[in-house]
Amino acid sequence: MSSSTSPLSSDPGAAPVVVVTGAGSGVGRATAIALATRGWRVAVLGRTPGTLAETARHCAAADRVRTHQVDVRQPAASERAVAETLAAWGRIDALVNAAGTNVPGRSLEVLSLADYHDLVDTNLHGSFYAVRAVLPAMRAAGRGIIVNVVSISGRRASALSGAGYAVSKFGQAGLTQAINAEENRHGLRATAVFPGDIDTPLLDRRPDPPPAAARTTMLTADDVAACIVLAIELPDRAVVDEIVVRPRV
Repeated sequence: MSSSTSPLSSDPGAAPVVVVTGAGSGVGRATAIALATRGWRVAVLGRTPGTLAETARHCAAADRVRTHQVDVRQPAASERAVAETLAAWGRIDALVNAAGTNVPGRSLEVLSLADYHDLVDTNLHGSFYAVRAVLPAMRAAGRGIIVNVVSISGRRASALSGAGYAVSKFGQAGLTQAINAEENRHGLRATAVFPGDIDTPLLDRRPDPPPAAARTTMLTADDVAACIVLAIELPDRAVVDEIVVRPRV
């Protein structure tokens, strides 16, 4: 993608545009719905057409949503979705990397090489590919924000989350810091959101999924989406490096 793509400044009165990965469920879906409701145009990316269509149905207006079937592990897929978004709407103001996964066999004792690579490819490399795809247009516009949905396990590893997940999430945190170190001078900002336990479908991939009663005390996807919206909608002069949010109990 060339940096000559139409920048934000070409139509400052148009509704802002956000690209959301992992938008078929969980935090990605909640963020897409929250921003569409607030007047944003939303490009929702995910692996499964049916879940993306469900996300689109929950958004405020059909003309503010575009769905893209994307496997974030494939750089060309993210590049294609970004190019199509720019062709349709002429700008990208924000990127939210919410795609993420984990595996049941996650301890060092049982983690397979295949699962390890899938975790890093999805959680870390997928974020990097999406960042790389949007950077030229954001630099050309002289502004933009990238939010990486990390995890509390990206600050302190735990046996519960597993080694591969921790490696990928520590990497995501480092990617966020690198964006701010290199791209603030181009007008870009980046935020890492570190949630504690969230009641999303990812819980079902734990070796022992928590019961319904335990899930009622966890964060919801909407709680984390509210943090993302806060970071995105602050003025350009404000850089929120990190948001740590956890259940009260």
